[in-house]
Amino acid sequence: MIRWREGEITRIRREWPGAVECEAEIPGEGGCRALAYPALVGRPEPGDRVLLNTTALAMGLGTGGYAMVVALPDRLPPDPQGPGHLVKARYTPVQATLQGVDEQDTPHHAELAEADDIAGMPVVVADLHSALPAVLAGLRASAPGARAVYLMTDGGALPGWFSRTVAELRDAGWLAAMVTTGQAFGGDLEAVTVHTGLLAARHVLGADIAVVAQGPGNLGTGTRWGFSGVAAGEAVNAAAVLGGRPVASLRVSDADPRERHRGVSHHSLTAYGRVALAPADVPVPELPGEFGERVRAEAAPLGARHTLVPVDVSGLEAALREAPVRLSTMGRGLDEDLACFLAVAAAGRHAASLL
Repeated sequence: MIRWREGEITRIRREWPGAVECEAEIPGEGGCRALAYPALVGRPEPGDRVLLNTTALAMGLGTGGYAMVVALPDRLPPDPQGPGHLVKARYTPVQATLQGVDEQDTPHHAELAEADDIAGMPVVVADLHSALPAVLAGLRASAPGARAVYLMTDGGALPGWFSRTVAELRDAGWLAAMVTTGQAFGGDLEAVTVHTGLLAARHVLGADIAVVAQGPGNLGTGTRWGFSGVAAGEAVNAAAVLGGRPVASLRVSDADPRERHRGVSHHSLTAYGRVALAPADVPVPELPGEFGERVRAEAAPLGARHTLVPVDVSGLEAALREAPVRLSTMGRGLDEDLACFLAVAAAGRHAASLL
């Protein structure tokens, strides 16, 4: 459950849109990094007494190794102002009221109430949040002017503000906007489902392409069905039913120490081979050598339902090295797991060919 601690903010380390990274001192335990979302708890300042949730910190989680600021009990933020009846993180202590793009009081409600189609928009689906910059690198290598919107699902982090990757991609002009769907929140637009998120990306934000992936913090149990990435298959279905062009990016690795993720990950084989009932394009990167042959062989069964598309990866490594953010997946960088990032960039390159 929750590990509660009381502490004091000692300094502000850095900030990005929606988040403040601090240092906090916990009596008897020492200092730690703490993360606050000002929209939820107010803006912390040095000297503030804070209530902290140190669960992820104690577990040593890679993407979530912060103490989370739950409250500034001596300086509560003002009551929220403005419209919005959509409640996310529902019935948790931090449930928040937001304006949903598809709710009745939004100026976009009438348009989205009638919208039923995304007009062939390519929708790249990925298992991991770390795939996002690589997809965009592949897209921009062929279509640098394409307007890309990220749909963050709720399989990982719920606050979109947690992602420094999104903030930096936006600052660099690689990403136009973020839509948070389901229980996730903090995007430029809030949507109830992936379906309305896709419709909003197309009709409200004018996206040429959408990328759908969970936020940071993938959850997996080492079982066939017990991982948050099964939602990638459902995203394929959503894109197809709305008249989009689903592009199912493969999770590939020649460096992961876990055999189930070597070659083509079992996550991709389950999500696309079992969960996705609608056909998608599956870009298969033309990687060299025996590993490339392995990837092609392991992806082949997906061809029973989907269209396998061989994609030349020439030039994609250079495109990846130009990314404005550090590429990292499961703690491995570009040089440690190049095949992983090339496979996802290949999906972006293929999506560009559909524009």
